[in-house]
Amino acid sequence: MRRQVGIVDRVHGPVVEARECQSGMMMELVHVGEAGLVGEIIKLSGNRGVIQVYEDTTGLAPGQPVYGTGMPLSVQLGPGLLGRIYDGIQRPLVDLKERMGTFISRGEQIPALNGDALFSFTPITTLDERVSGGTVIGTVPEGERMIHRIMVPPGLSGKILFIADAGSYRAADEIALLEDDTGRKHSLTMIQHWPIRQARPVRRRLQLSRPLVTGQRVIDTLFPLAKGGTVAIPGGFGTGKTMTQHAVAKWCDADVIIYIGCGERGNEMTDVLREFPLLVDPRSGTSLMDRTILIANTSNMPVSAREASIYTGASLAEYYRDQGYHVAVMADSTSRWAEALRELSGRMEEMPAEEGFPAYLPTRIAQFYERAGAMETLSGYEGSVSIIGAVSPPGGDFSEPVTQHTKRFVRCFWALDRQLANARHYPAIGWLESYSEYIDDLEAYWKEQGQGGWISHRRTILDLLQREVRLLQVVKLVGPDALPDSQRFILEVCSLFKRAFLQQDAFDEVDRFTSIEKQANMLKLLLQYWDMGSRAISRGATVIQLRRMKVVQELMKMKFRSDDNWDSLEGKLQRAFDRLELLYEES
Repeated sequence: MRRQVGIVDRVHGPVVEARECQSGMMMELVHVGEAGLVGEIIKLSGNRGVIQVYEDTTGLAPGQPVYGTGMPLSVQLGPGLLGRIYDGIQRPLVDLKERMGTFISRGEQIPALNGDALFSFTPITTLDERVSGGTVIGTVPEGERMIHRIMVPPGLSGKILFIADAGSYRAADEIALLEDDTGRKHSLTMIQHWPIRQARPVRRRLQLSRPLVTGQRVIDTLFPLAKGGTVAIPGGFGTGKTMTQHAVAKWCDADVIIYIGCGERGNEMTDVLREFPLLVDPRSGTSLMDRTILIANTSNMPVSAREASIYTGASLAEYYRDQGYHVAVMADSTSRWAEALRELSGRMEEMPAEEGFPAYLPTRIAQFYERAGAMETLSGYEGSVSIIGAVSPPGGDFSEPVTQHTKRFVRCFWALDRQLANARHYPAIGWLESYSEYIDDLEAYWKEQGQGGWISHRRTILDLLQREVRLLQVVKLVGPDALPDSQRFILEVCSLFKRAFLQQDAFDEVDRFTSIEKQANMLKLLLQYWDMGSRAISRGATVIQLRRMKVVQELMKMKFRSDDNWDSLEGKLQRAFDRLELLYEES
């Protein structure tokens, strides 16, 4: 029997005011009106409540009932999530289309998990064994490579009275019976429910010590992201935010990818939905969708559902983290999410802050990014959630509130440069405004890879890029011929570095992904060219002589090399400068 918790009194877009809400609870999931629109109580005052509705409220009228569920807005967790496409409140879009066609009826509810699918369950606990929240009681294969670990829900503990034999079961079938310390019995299935705004508990946070390897040289070498870290990708329209996230999603070494299309244009989200199933996972050779969950919440969908979508994605990520996996969350874009907060705040007549955004915008941004981290889970595994959030500042203005507040709560910043994008230099991550605070955390990893000189090499090349900017300002005034060869060589080396290292071809079979070892070797050779060339110039060589060396063309094309014979290229570089040295001695 449904429990009525109020009566609609006023409708203001997605914000509904209700009276007679004495029995309602804060953040309670409710169904509004005869159509049963999904909503959430976000404010209570006396006998009145304010409800945030996640569907179109057209036709909703005062006097219609509001029914409560007694629980907050939650996600359904269990096997069968991977490869699915959901909206912002975890309704499966493919299932909805099969049921009703292209347009979704309001109030339509379909379980997030397929209730008819059978899963091959293998128990790993025994009768009378004591378990607690997070304990793995069995496993289920999910896809070709993933093992889905069935866990005791957080907050439960006790003794196993029954455990199902190995076999095929539906997700909602009872697979275990637990008796807690009070003697109360709890039936366990493969499904858990978890409030989206509440972070899942863990044993402890771990120090970030491993990079999220993306295969993108400008990221891994200059501005690396640690597994469990946070990064913002700000950039104006057309600078490549979405494509950068696509490249990271495909090539990074995360176990699970969760892509949240939060308020994006419908055509962009359509491209994502069409292209992701066609992408091949480089690690398994199967479809990338086998380890991906898509959350599609386009700009024409109800604005309040956009606000909930990123919490839905974070909850799904934490669930797989608790199983001991490394998860990468792509939020595209948090600016659209912040705009949803601004619209809802305005409809609730709250006092606006900077540029109309609510005063609690920084708090909400912090709450989202704080759900990232490397954790020791309740089950004893180590897992991580890395959050990569795109920011779409109007006009590419990085001083606007969303970008500035996001910078306060992330430790990595990949600023997209309009001039690089216009020059077709991709990834268009600018090296002047970008930064990473994970350098010291990842130094030990690079040493383990036999690349102990990574920090000094990185520092050297960033210093050269900074010097290039100052020299280019002089060149604009007096021309390049006014510079001495020592300074002109800086411009040559930086130009070579940008074309041979920073610029990457996503359509080339070799260049689209670069291993850590190859990145280190490429950087080492470029800096050897810089060191040898600087010494040669001090002994009388000219920039033109250095530029005409045949080995420079090989350095330019080394990103397309698929072999590992870097010593031969290093030998050619050394011999080229030896020949140049002979010319000095003869003269």
